[in-house]
Amino acid sequence: MAKTKKETVDKKTESKVASIRSWSLSKQQKFVLGCLLVLFSIALLVAFISFYVNGQWQTDQSAVSQLGDREEVVQNWLGKFGAFLADLIVYRGFGLASFIIVRLFFLTGLFLALELSTKKLKNTWFWDLFAIIVVSILFGFFATSAPELGGTIGYELNLFLQDYIGKTGTLLTLLFGLIVYLIFKIKVSPEKIQSYFDSTKNELKSELNSIKKPQQDLEPESAYNLEEFAIEEDPELDNIHLKTDDSKFEINKEALKPTINHSSEIELNPILKPIQPKQELPLVSPDEAFVIEKAEEEDIIEENLASRLVADFGLFDPTLDLSNYKFPTIDLLKEYSTGGITINQEELEENKNKIVDTLRNYKIEIAQIKATVGPSVTLYEIVPEAGIRISKIKSLEDDIALSLSALGIRIIAPIPGKGTIGIEVPNKNPTMVSMKSVIGSAKFQEAEMELPIALGKTISNETFVVDLAKMPHLLMAGATGQGKSVGLNAVLTSLLYKKHPAEVKFVLVDPKKVELTLFNKIERHYLAKLPDTEDAIITDNAKVVNTLNSLCTEMDNRYSLLKDAMVRNIKEYNEKFKARKLNPEAGHRFLPYIVLVVDEFADLIMTAGKEVEVPIARLAQLARAIGIHLIIATQRPSVNVITGLIKANFPARIAFRVTSKIDSRTILDTQGADQLIGRGDLLYTNGNDVTRVQCAFIDTPEVEKITDFIGSQKAYATAYLLPEFVGEETGINLDMDISERDTLFREAAEIIVNAQQGSASLLQRKLKLGYNRAGRLIDQLEAAGIVGPFEGSKARSVNILDLSALDQFFNNEQN
Repeated sequence: MAKTKKETVDKKTESKVASIRSWSLSKQQKFVLGCLLVLFSIALLVAFISFYVNGQWQTDQSAVSQLGDREEVVQNWLGKFGAFLADLIVYRGFGLASFIIVRLFFLTGLFLALELSTKKLKNTWFWDLFAIIVVSILFGFFATSAPELGGTIGYELNLFLQDYIGKTGTLLTLLFGLIVYLIFKIKVSPEKIQSYFDSTKNELKSELNSIKKPQQDLEPESAYNLEEFAIEEDPELDNIHLKTDDSKFEINKEALKPTINHSSEIELNPILKPIQPKQELPLVSPDEAFVIEKAEEEDIIEENLASRLVADFGLFDPTLDLSNYKFPTIDLLKEYSTGGITINQEELEENKNKIVDTLRNYKIEIAQIKATVGPSVTLYEIVPEAGIRISKIKSLEDDIALSLSALGIRIIAPIPGKGTIGIEVPNKNPTMVSMKSVIGSAKFQEAEMELPIALGKTISNETFVVDLAKMPHLLMAGATGQGKSVGLNAVLTSLLYKKHPAEVKFVLVDPKKVELTLFNKIERHYLAKLPDTEDAIITDNAKVVNTLNSLCTEMDNRYSLLKDAMVRNIKEYNEKFKARKLNPEAGHRFLPYIVLVVDEFADLIMTAGKEVEVPIARLAQLARAIGIHLIIATQRPSVNVITGLIKANFPARIAFRVTSKIDSRTILDTQGADQLIGRGDLLYTNGNDVTRVQCAFIDTPEVEKITDFIGSQKAYATAYLLPEFVGEETGINLDMDISERDTLFREAAEIIVNAQQGSASLLQRKLKLGYNRAGRLIDQLEAAGIVGPFEGSKARSVNILDLSALDQFFNNEQN
């Protein structure tokens, strides 16, 4: 029983200790305490200044010992309390060094009130207390006759040191203390001192040389008197008289005449500035082996430079039909970011220490580590010590992820083009990349590409721009809800901001029926469709087959034009056509780029099947040279969705987050997409290196503003019409003679009407026929109007509802 009571007492004691440890100030308490410390520091400053200004060590010395007497008069500005504090801290304490105490209280109050990191505050307290002791002893050593400068503590410590190590030893000790403070606190090194003196020396030399040079250049023979050099003003240039005293100079009067007679002779063409490489700004870190780098923020161009480009005189201008077309302005897009990337240095230091400790646990030493901060991910570049195997670090991916408690860690070993190993760690507070910051960047605005696409920003915070014409086709994949549709909107928006409606056309396939419908407003500007179709955006999978086959026909027609023009690609053809070297009467025309966008390709394959694969494979293999480019989005490009033949023609891949390594290998042929963090985080590859990009975010209201802006302008009469495609199954002679019908025609019609399903395989089973005869019967039934036309993999529709209606149909035929 006594043991039980002892255990309960121990538990109570432990709970009290735990409650004391867990006790912390609330936000309001911290703010109040911080304000109190700031005000107290100001009071100390007033008291200390008054101590020296009014000579308190002489006048108020007696009053300090009689604080209880209310009639005693003191000279201190803070009254008796100020006189007491000044006497206690300055006179009996540290002298002039006591002003550092004011700084300490003030900074502590600020840190508490503003809830700043206490790690830096601890460092400040240590070095300031160190400085107080050194400075007070220093004044006590040199100002022995004025004890108020060093204070009682400084004076006594000075005497104490002199008793044991003498004056010389005390001076050397103080000098060592100053050196320690300068090196570790102020970061003064011998290299910095030497570089400072060298720079000062070079500046003095350059100034002396600049003074000597003009004196050497002024020789008596070439010197002339400026006072005797005068110009007589006259309206006419020929009447200008220049008076000099025997000068060897001659004035060319023709050069003074204007070279431009009228303002129309001035050509204003935009000069594109070359893209300067971004310089990275290093941040100071206490650990010299740890470098924090943040890429310089890119300049945002407020004006869309595409609107300023002017066609060369004398060349054919394909934009003349819509010569007054205005490109969308950048202010239509919304700015989501809050002024660039914010660096949390404490988080970076913490992650660095965890990475180093984890590797050290496995006996892997690090020579240097550098952090590059991106919008959503920070890249830690590691230089291991000599003799460390890369595979050993790569195998610790899960251990590093566990120590960092991060969502997904991706290790790049080694980083291509660098002798380092990369560890990508997601930021706790990622920065959203807005489409406005990407479209407005100089890299996109000044990009000289055929079809520039701004996807987002890389880890180094640079805008990532690629050319769709050089890809030449793009495969986008990733789990549902990870940003594929937003990525498609970013691609389309990029092209809308850079290309005129005469230069690019879109064929949009949207099985979801809601993702791309906003682009209906720009149908007569940018979209292409089949003749006699209502909507340009294809939402019915049955109509996709005809559209794809029509694109194949357009591809064949374009290759014929290229053959006649004796060129190899669409760029050369259009340049030749603009130069008026091709005759439009011979069928030649300006060829716009055509971009086919399919939002959910897997759904298309499930409904249309093999009939989609053949035209897609043809386009993927052949359409690059004539300006037809494919962008296909799907969740998982497995073999049953995208065949190896099609996939081989899609070297450019974009992978959003997936759930497994197998899915990542299916998309990129390498792992890594399973370690992404979602919300637009993607990996891009074009057959070589893999680049991590944070996709730019564009919301539905922004797309709506852009399409409204374009749709409100003058447009073409219709959308861009693709060639009409007539399928083989629809080319049936509808005027087939009744006498040529099969003997089983009536039985086949009854079977079809009973089953309400027009299928050749059904006739094969019921009538025990071969496929050829069953197919002919289906053709005859279609010609008679009993069944509908061919609809891909679906069964044909039956136009007659029951057998009585069928009998009436045959009776009408006989009559």
